[in-house]
Amino acid sequence: MLISTAYAASSAPAQDWTSFLPMVVIFVLFYFMLIRPQMKQAKAQREMIAALQKGDEVATSSGIIGKITKVGDDIISLEIAAGVVINVQKPAIQAKLEKGTIKAL
Repeated sequence: MLISTAYAASSAPAQDWTSFLPMVVIFVLFYFMLIRPQMKQAKAQREMIAALQKGDEVATSSGIIGKITKVGDDIISLEIAAGVVINVQKPAIQAKLEKGTIKAL
């Protein structure tokens, strides 16, 4: 006979928890090196935007620097030059600057 007899394969070896250990380690590293710092930075940005008030000097994400003249629910009015006021959305505020920064420029 030219065809040999085929036998059923043996069962796969049982996997234990050590085979999942590399995936757990990678997830923990991602959490502490990527996810957690990004969450802390986003929280600090939200707190800074919530604490803005009239007279603060800020920089927008587009690079415009100005002094806050009016704070609304979603919109902030910035004076970028003498008599020139623009309206920007609150999330566009990138950073709060120290007092006197505009005069130093």
